[in-house]
Amino acid sequence: MRTKLSFLSCVWIFLCGSCVGRFVVEKNNLRISSPKSMRGVYECAIGNFGVPKYGGTMIGTVVYPKSNQNGCTRFDTSLSSKPGTFPTFVLVDRGDCYFTLKAWNAQKGGAAAILVADDRVEPLITMDTPEEGNGATDDDYIEKISIPAALISKGLGDSMKKALSSGAMVNVNLDWREALPHPDERVEYELWTSSNDECGPKCDSEIQFLKSFKGAAQLLEQKGFTKFTPHYITWYCPEAFILSQQCKSQCINNGRYCAPDPELDFSRGYNGRDVVIQNLRQACFFRVANESGKPWQWWDYMTDFAIRCPMRENKYTEECSDSVIKSLGVDLKKVKDCIGDPRADADNSVLNAEQDAQIGKDSRGDVTILPTLVINNRQYRGKLSKGAVLKAICSGFQETTEPSICLTPDMETNECLENNGGCWQDKAANITACRDTFRGRVCECPIVQNVQFVGDGYTHCEASGTLRCAINNGGCWKGSQGGRTYSACIDNRTKGCKCPSGFRGDGVNSCEDVDECKEKLACQCPECECKNTWGSYDCKCSDGLFYNRENDMCIGKYAATVASGGIVWMVILILAAAGAGGYAFYKYRIRRYMDSEIRAIMAQYMPLDNQPEIPTQTRHDV
Repeated sequence: MRTKLSFLSCVWIFLCGSCVGRFVVEKNNLRISSPKSMRGVYECAIGNFGVPKYGGTMIGTVVYPKSNQNGCTRFDTSLSSKPGTFPTFVLVDRGDCYFTLKAWNAQKGGAAAILVADDRVEPLITMDTPEEGNGATDDDYIEKISIPAALISKGLGDSMKKALSSGAMVNVNLDWREALPHPDERVEYELWTSSNDECGPKCDSEIQFLKSFKGAAQLLEQKGFTKFTPHYITWYCPEAFILSQQCKSQCINNGRYCAPDPELDFSRGYNGRDVVIQNLRQACFFRVANESGKPWQWWDYMTDFAIRCPMRENKYTEECSDSVIKSLGVDLKKVKDCIGDPRADADNSVLNAEQDAQIGKDSRGDVTILPTLVINNRQYRGKLSKGAVLKAICSGFQETTEPSICLTPDMETNECLENNGGCWQDKAANITACRDTFRGRVCECPIVQNVQFVGDGYTHCEASGTLRCAINNGGCWKGSQGGRTYSACIDNRTKGCKCPSGFRGDGVNSCEDVDECKEKLACQCPECECKNTWGSYDCKCSDGLFYNRENDMCIGKYAATVASGGIVWMVILILAAAGAGGYAFYKYRIRRYMDSEIRAIMAQYMPLDNQPEIPTQTRHDV
């Protein structure tokens, strides 16, 4: 609900001394890398709208438009960056229209971020949303702003304009990595809110946030990753006005705790005192749920009450609230004891603690805007939406300690969907350097199929190392024709591309066939007939001669046979002949041996026809 207190309320706060507080302007770093004369780190104030890239960085090139330099109307020319170039950060002048309208026009024009140069020499201020009206024809356009916005000093803005007018390129790195503290493995955060739901689209937006964020908040709390505390702003009525109609309708406990009237009309509808009592009931519900070990039930109560007990249906009552509390199983008596008697002329310990907590301590300033999210004791700036807030909370963890919910696809910023996030890409191979994370999109050369691409991630990435030819052919030329395929990529650890033999060119964009015949690079013997082919050539010899490619000459058939491997065949024939002879000799010896053995055995039983009988007494052992 990006609203401040009503005018009458702020007057009362001033009278009672609470308005004289310390409002802290939340800042992030702006680093200029070029031109050289401007290099350095500067401060800029985070806008209270849009989506700051908490925990991350964003690189861009500054553009100062030639017309519409205050950004109050639509930009005539596109501010979108081209693939392979840095995103566009549009620089506009302060004044003439709302900050939010400038950001909306910049976003519609295609800018990735907006820098608003102050028009006066003063400390940085927080760019906030308008109190009433929006200055644009688009309904609820403020909630649609998704680019980050930053206010820079007049001096820095003038320096950027001077550099740009001289033709220099101004490159900027917006850095939110230290915008929120991240001291340990747990994030502590607070939400300063109100039960008032009659403030139009702003209240509807807050209710929608509570509904959408409930699941993530409860999961983080149940797992012990976060500690959440809700808070409610109140003020006390100056003693001189306690008996006035305004104090009686907007305060409880004899003017000690007050809230704005929902309709700013003291004669009808719900009063500010009704809001104070319901805020107190919500604070007490949290205390009782926390004591029972289930503080996350506050989110259930808030969403259920918004649905079942809205002001516009005249259900914003104690009875409706009690029914919600009972349905959640929380001890209603303890809640009522915590609330006490709103008509008593006495202090309420819960609301006293809320007023004390409202005052800023250490690095945190006073809470003066509703709603305000405080993360690790630093006020959050930006749109109140699930994705933006969860990203900020995730950036509050020490790196590598983030819970798994911070690494899910739901946390991706989807910046790569538009213009590839301004990162390098190879559409043909479907490879991109853009990667979405909860800390924002990152332009980082990828690893594809174990092949590391190297480069700046914005203007170029190229495959490196072994196997690089497997990915998009290593970024080298590759061609096929007539069933043949040639590549300029060499699959080793070297970089670069080289046209294969038979081609010439840069190896990246093209390799052209070399006509060896026309350029007389081969097949130049008198008996030769040359014919060029793609990537090679054919050479034929006349008179039945054979062409020897190695020596580029025609030779006789016998010589050709010898020259083309005849020696090998001769060796094979000799070995074959030797093997056959050895086998025949082996078979002959075996047959002779077996024949003599058989004859000796048979001679013992009967004489052979073709041999004389051998006396047994003359037989000797062999």
